[in-house]
Amino acid sequence: MNPHTHFAQLARYNVWATRRLVDAVAAVPEADYRKDTGLFFKSIHGTLNHLLVGEHMLWYPRFAKGVSPKLALNDEVEPDRDRLGQALKGGAANWLPLIESWPAERFEGELSYTNMRGQAMRLPFAATLAHVFNHGTHHRGQVTAALTALGHPCPELDMVYLLQEESKA
Repeated sequence: MNPHTHFAQLARYNVWATRRLVDAVAAVPEADYRKDTGLFFKSIHGTLNHLLVGEHMLWYPRFAKGVSPKLALNDEVEPDRDRLGQALKGGAANWLPLIESWPAERFEGELSYTNMRGQAMRLPFAATLAHVFNHGTHHRGQVTAALTALGHPCPELDMVYLLQEESKA
């Protein structure tokens, strides 16, 4: 599989899974949404906020513009849950056009950026991009576990369901 096809598929999955999760979380009462459920970022809100920070406010600018914003992984950047959900959906939608804009050889190169400690980093471009999508999957899984533990329904987020939907279209 060529890198454009592979990463475009991951970007489509990211959009699909993010939308499904944000829509499911919208029905959760505020107390449960903010409750410490033992996640690394404590609550559903803390974890979704971390996804916004990590995926869209740190990694996206590194890949899209070659800049590394100064943020901590637990900075609360959007306290309003509705705006946070919209920001997550919008941010997820930004990846596909970016991926499609890169020449194939870009995936063979390196990503240079500055980490949160101010250190210059150089990592394999494609593997680091894969990390971004894997990171989102990891934290969406944490949120679905919290939903289940709190007694709320959670969406099915397995990628195979997206693939089945796409094959019918």
